Amino acid sequence: MGKPTMDLLLLHPPSVYDFREQAILYGPVSDMVPSSVMFEIYPIGFLTMANYLEAHGKRVRICNLALRMLDDGRFDVPRFLAAQRPKLIGIDLHWMPHAHGALEVAKICKEVHPEVPVVLGGLSASYFQRELIERPEVDFVLRGDSTEEPLRMLVEVLTEGGQLADIPNLSWRDGAGGVHQNELRYIPMTLDGVDVRPDLLVEMALRYRDIKGVLPFQGWLRNPTTMVLPLKGCAYQCVTCGSSARTCEVLTKRSEPVFRSPENLAANVAAIARLSKGPIVIPGDLLQAGEAYARAAIDAIAGERVRNEICFEFFDLPPLAFLQHIDRQLSAWSFELSPESHDERVRHAMEGEAGYSNEALEALLREALRLNVHRIDVFFMIGLPHQDHASVMATVDYCGGLFAWGDRRLQCLLSPMGPFLDPGSQIFEQPEAHGYRRFATTLEEHRELLVKPSWEQILNYETEWMTRAELVDATYDGAERLNALKVKHGYLSRARGKRVAQRIAAARRLRERLRDPAEGSDAAQRALRGEIARFSHDTVGEKRELFWPRRLLAFHLPAMIAALWRGLRA
Repeated sequence: MGKPTMDLLLLHPPSVYDFREQAILYGPVSDMVPSSVMFEIYPIGFLTMANYLEAHGKRVRICNLALRMLDDGRFDVPRFLAAQRPKLIGIDLHWMPHAHGALEVAKICKEVHPEVPVVLGGLSASYFQRELIERPEVDFVLRGDSTEEPLRMLVEVLTEGGQLADIPNLSWRDGAGGVHQNELRYIPMTLDGVDVRPDLLVEMALRYRDIKGVLPFQGWLRNPTTMVLPLKGCAYQCVTCGSSARTCEVLTKRSEPVFRSPENLAANVAAIARLSKGPIVIPGDLLQAGEAYARAAIDAIAGERVRNEICFEFFDLPPLAFLQHIDRQLSAWSFELSPESHDERVRHAMEGEAGYSNEALEALLREALRLNVHRIDVFFMIGLPHQDHASVMATVDYCGGLFAWGDRRLQCLLSPMGPFLDPGSQIFEQPEAHGYRRFATTLEEHRELLVKPSWEQILNYETEWMTRAELVDATYDGAERLNALKVKHGYLSRARGKRVAQRIAAARRLRERLRDPAEGSDAAQRALRGEIARFSHDTVGEKRELFWPRRLLAFHLPAMIAALWRGLRA
């Protein structure tokens, strides 16, 4: 292979490796996230791991294989890998939609570089670590939600010698094929030493002459939305979440969430703001640590004189006084809520004690709209306990009632829960108790589902109240009505609304064609691939609704030039 030129090559796979050759209708499962159906947005952990290892003298390269493959139909993954000289290859299996792509990329890595170890990590990898470590293409699995230090230790053991048994959170095989699972004991109680350094991506792009490989998702240069994670773990018990309090206690051994200090959080936000003018998302609900902490975080961000729009996520209704504090301190801000359904019975079945009334929700939204908030996104879901087709349509009508307030800063979005139930969630672990039927349990079963012809067959569940076919019908029916309401209330122009309606109708027709055995010929599959490719970003809505207004110049040129100069000197 030649002399290694980097310590770690981090690869982000597409959801399905050979998606360019497959005729699969993935559906609207990614319509409410910035990425396409290939989920090419890589975990924020890539940035923190790369920064941590670089700070310890290691060379790291990030390559977003999914994005490279999306942007270039001729991009040759084995040829690209053959040109690399890594000491270790890391592949994320954080989200289950990558169950196919992660394993296929691992296989190719072993074919091209049989002597280079492959490590997988992420929440899904942690859950399926035993199954993964028994696969020949996987040498190591790093478990838990904080793997920066164990990863550094692994790189050093591989390059300088040492004992694999000493590395916390590591699953590994010995030379005789024996499987070992080291104790998951690296659970840092602070996140202040693990930062996001956006200028490192610029340096990396120049160092390896690869701009697209470091981009977080397709279209990011036009919509440079970034994220700072304020915490690990969760205090809530949402039954569908694979990172809920109960799940974290089992999977990552966190009995309670841990937070960045307000000063460190603000420093991370400021580092991004020095480079980018785009919005900065702070997910995870700062109020989990209490209002005093959340106010201190807002004050620290304000003290950095950040002018970017800051978007907050709230799991419960935030106190109005806290929103007023944000409004006084920050020049541009927005927030999002996920009531999941208009039906309080459905909402409470999802969120338990976190469930709130519609009356309280509407009162909060009305008061928030009196402030200088730039936008409020309200997310609703399809596929929930006690939810049938009529309930979905009633949720859409409820959105219409909110639209009728006449303030277009208030957005309502609707999406199916998919493609999979989260492993480790209460619904995944005890499906029958919550009214669910599960179609896949193992990692291999999920990998096989991902290459089914249509998202109806890809879904790994159905409920007592809706079959998979009915879930798909409810999604398309709800999307059509929501689209019509957006046109009626001026959220969409008639021309854009017509385009959305045409895409929904086309998706329905493709669904029926994929059910037809006659469409299985090579010629028919080629034709279907071309038609399905149009649905990589938008099926039941407009992806642009997720993004903030674009700026003429999205980046600060002096900071960009400085980062480019460091990259040239590296």
